[in-house]
Amino acid sequence: MVSADNFRVFLELARSKRLGDAAQRLQMDQTTVSRRLGRLEQELNVRLFDRGVSGWTLTEAGRRVLPHAESMETILAAAMDSASPRTGALAGTVRVLSPDGFGAYLLIPALSDLRERHDDLIVEVFTSTTHDLITGRDFDIAITLEKPSRRLVEVHKLADYDLGLYASAEYLERHGAPRDRSELAEHPFIWYLDSLLDVQPLKSLAEHLAEARLMVQTNNITGHYTAARQGLGIAPLPTYIGDAEPGLVRVLPRDFTVTRTYWVVIPKDLVRLGRVNAIGALLKQIVDDSEHLRA
Repeated sequence: MVSADNFRVFLELARSKRLGDAAQRLQMDQTTVSRRLGRLEQELNVRLFDRGVSGWTLTEAGRRVLPHAESMETILAAAMDSASPRTGALAGTVRVLSPDGFGAYLLIPALSDLRERHDDLIVEVFTSTTHDLITGRDFDIAITLEKPSRRLVEVHKLADYDLGLYASAEYLERHGAPRDRSELAEHPFIWYLDSLLDVQPLKSLAEHLAEARLMVQTNNITGHYTAARQGLGIAPLPTYIGDAEPGLVRVLPRDFTVTRTYWVVIPKDLVRLGRVNAIGALLKQIVDDSEHLRA
């Protein structure tokens, strides 16, 4: 009999690609993770991973085993939902992937009511704005700026949002506010690192900022927000972030507004899972409650 716990180790290592990261998420030591993986490979009589400089990568046999391990995980998760001792209560872990702005400024602040109603529910929120998040299967529900293929997932539109230009009041007092787009070239801009920006809806924003000099670059939107607050230049920010900060001033509101879309992505085998639906309902509530999001 093949151990379900060993399959869980296999899944975590396939997702994290690093033994230490898998051990941390499994709350095991690395020796135990390695031993359980070795036991699973003996039980299946195949090598599941190759170990290289970039981490642990699945062999061809490992890639064939992966969807079956994911199906086993889904069945166990559904069983845990059904066995909840309280009617309507949710337990277990739900993994949410999100762009850093939405996750940090909208999703996480909205989790308190959900956690109060389901105190055995663990919510893991991974915030990043990179393409490779959505190409893997390391999520139960994802919010993404890119609309993926529907081959293995269900996709629906969550909301549109606007990006505007923001700077601190102090910065504008010292340097003056641009009067039109042609004067943007006179100001330093804050944006993502070009080498790490692979999400097309944000990468294409450069077309709207041809005049800009990118003088401060960081890999997350919290860095953009902080840099703008500190008076380091002008930053494109979602209006749900920029308008909420009293220390920031909208620059050229009539001349510069870029609209982007958030999509909700759920693996097809998880669409009936209670805790996934609970996050889906929370996302809808966030949109309904926000003056800056349009369904």
